[in-house]
Parts: sequence; structure tokens; C-alpha cells
Amino acid sequence: MKQRLLIVEPSELIIEGLKSILEGQIRFKVLEPEMNADQLAKRVLASRPDIVLINPTLPVDFAKLQGEHHLALVALVYQYVEREALKNFDAVVDIRDSRAVIIETLAQASPGEADAGKGSYELTKRETAVLIQLAQGKTNKEIADALNVSVHTVISHRKNITHKTGIKSVAGLTVYAMLNNLIDESSLL
Repeated sequence: MKQRLLIVEPSELIIEGLKSILEGQIRFKVLEPEMNADQLAKRVLASRPDIVLINPTLPVDFAKLQGEHHLALVALVYQYVEREALKNFDAVVDIRDSRAVIIETLAQASPGEADAGKGSYELTKRETAVLIQLAQGKTNKEIADALNVSVHTVISHRKNITHKTGIKSVAGLTVYAMLNNLIDESSLL
């Protein structure tokens, strides 16, 4: 079943670009976009989206919105946003991300994807790549540069890794990577 995606963004240009990227995707049904955050609660109640892709600078109580409805909130970032503000989101899509990364990020944030994988907390290929770089002591910026993704995407992958493994510290994730034969001691030197 297709995941229902609501885009909440005041810029028509950005909305049309996102619709173009998501057009023809079998995973998503893009609902009529919402340009005004004032009507968001009513709109979510009426259209029942699975995923809300939203500009995090809009005046919305994100925690309340997510708490009242079973949906994934994905931040749509194209300007500087405080790191603290991004903690309210399940994932982050950077406007500079490639088509494939945007689609993968939305799919991973989808409640349907999480429900389908219950009991199976395997990391995706991209999450594994981020974990390996992280275990080697690289910063988010260095990882983003190495994998040709945005820093926000790396942060999103790190959130997913922490959620799936239950491990919050870099040291713990390094041990996890070693125990799962993703790295060896020589790569840590």
C-alpha cells in the first residue's frame, strides 16, 4: 500500500520540485500540498497522511502534531536550522540531496516501513556506511563529504542507527561495528 505523503511548504517552486521527484514512485501517494501551516492540524486530521514533509521553520507544534497522530515527521531543510529544532523529526531531507537519497530517507521514515521491519532491526546499506565512517572517528561533515550526502542526511542516518541498535554513544557503536565484522581493529588506527 502506498504511503500517503503531505508536503507542507510555502514555496510553490519547492513543492513542484518535490512533486516532480516523487512523481511515479510506487511507494508514495503525494497528497495535495499545504502551503499554510495554520491549517495543518485540520488538514492532517482530514487527509490522514502517513508522512508529513515539512519546512521546520514554520510555526507548528511538531511534538504535539506527532503525538496526536500516528505519522512520520520529516524536516525539509534548505536553509540553516538549529540542530535542536531537528530533534523533533523522524528524518531530515536536505533540498540538496539526490533524488535517490530523498526517496530512501522518506521510505525509511515511513511508519509502514518501521512496522514492516518490527523485530528486524537491520541497518540499510547507507546506515552501515555511515556507521563504519563513524566508528573510524569521522565527524558528520567528513562522513557527508565521503558519502556525497548532506550533513542533515548523516544526522538522520545516525538517528536511525541509534534507534535500530539502541546504542547512543560513538564508543558503543564502534564496538557494535567490530562485533558485527563491519570494521577491524586495524581500521581504527
